[in-house]
Amino acid sequence: NSRIVSHQFCNTLSKMENLCLVFLLIISFVFPVLGQGGLKTGFYSSSCPNAESIVKSTVQAEFNKDPTIAAGLLRLHFHDCFVQGCDGSVLISGSSAERNAVTNTGLRGFEVVDDAKSQLEASCPGVVSCADILALAARDAVDLVGGPSCGVPTGRRDGRNSSSSEAMNLPSPFDTVEVQRSKFADKGLDDHDLVTLVGAHTIGQTDCRFFSYRLYNFTKTGNADPSIDQQFLTQLKTICPKDGDGLKKVDLDKDSQLNFDVSFFKNVRNGNRILESDQRLLGDSSTKDVVDKYAGSIRGLLGLRFNYNFKQAMIKMSSIEVKSGTDGEIRKVCSRFNHYY
Repeated sequence: NSRIVSHQFCNTLSKMENLCLVFLLIISFVFPVLGQGGLKTGFYSSSCPNAESIVKSTVQAEFNKDPTIAAGLLRLHFHDCFVQGCDGSVLISGSSAERNAVTNTGLRGFEVVDDAKSQLEASCPGVVSCADILALAARDAVDLVGGPSCGVPTGRRDGRNSSSSEAMNLPSPFDTVEVQRSKFADKGLDDHDLVTLVGAHTIGQTDCRFFSYRLYNFTKTGNADPSIDQQFLTQLKTICPKDGDGLKKVDLDKDSQLNFDVSFFKNVRNGNRILESDQRLLGDSSTKDVVDKYAGSIRGLLGLRFNYNFKQAMIKMSSIEVKSGTDGEIRKVCSRFNHYY
């Protein structure tokens, strides 16, 4: 009957979609990825053949000591790219530098980039940029927690400016979907990129102080955010007491903090999200559609679909306003501009 025919048709479409996804995944791993702004995979194949392996071994060594560094490196790369593009400006130290902006509170992974840079300077002095080291380190970090591994286009040069005031417009955990959309659009990223990249919250932690208002004073009258699942709300109140100092760490992805998977989207759907900006993704039809596709239970290969899309979105993000050719510089030390020498 018509119901059986319809069911068979839908199953056929689903299988075709999954076959196409697998094909795209195979293609993306077999053929090199071309980036924007003069970037390309294997940029250092002749000038510094061991560049990528040195970065990878450095990230691996730190990960073996502290697996949470994976989320730190991914966040560090994200924050770098959203201010002046992916130019390593977030790595500069100094009281008025980008890394000291309030919006960059809690950034981690600087020592991993510095360690890799010192090794690369010993092997290939003046060749590999700090911006590329950070992009490669973020890629390797995602791989170590079960995320997609891929060729990252390189060839970035380091910026010569780093200002804390320019970092004040970074995406915030308090942003509405409209504000998030605007900030991502300013960087050439659409709604699908937005939700996919926010999916990086499948790993990592945050402080109670960044969301405790959702637990105790969301409506300014002492009520909790009604979008939080009640059982989860009880758990969060235990971890983050009302009179606490707000510095206690909480996993961004309930029960899956060290696994790069689609549980983030299932938790958004089920009211188990920590940050309000993440939970708000359900309140907009466009972003909700993407969340539902990743979190759904009808179609298969959800993890492969997210991995493939995340890889593409990361490459797109890591190409934002890059400096290449003769623009910028190749720093000797990632935390200082060359003119200090």
